Amino acid sequence: MFDISFTEIMVISVVALIVVGPERLPKLARTLGYLVGRVRHYVGGVKNDIQREMEAEELNELHTSVQKAAHTIENSVREEVSELEAAGNINNSTTITPVSQPEIMGEETPLAESISPLPSSDSTK
Repeated sequence: MFDISFTEIMVISVVALIVVGPERLPKLARTLGYLVGRVRHYVGGVKNDIQREMEAEELNELHTSVQKAAHTIENSVREEVSELEAAGNINNSTTITPVSQPEIMGEETPLAESISPLPSSDSTK
């Protein structure tokens, strides 16, 4: 975090020993350590909050880009469907006679013959 070398720390320690005195120096060191820990905890919390905000912003940007892409795809599909419907309306306006399936295969089997008769209610008694 700070660019402090070992010699600078030694100079600060000697000055603190002279100014504070040897009796109160351990208590000052504990208090200073406690305060540094609280500052680190606070800075870590702020970093986490900023990180969460950045992630939320990225998610919002991703959400809007996905919505734009979905709208673009939806519009292109609607255009294609409308073009196909227009082409289908043009084809339906001409007279085309559809060919039934049995005529294509060369056999004409009525539907009634292919279905087996249902058992009567008298036969089940």
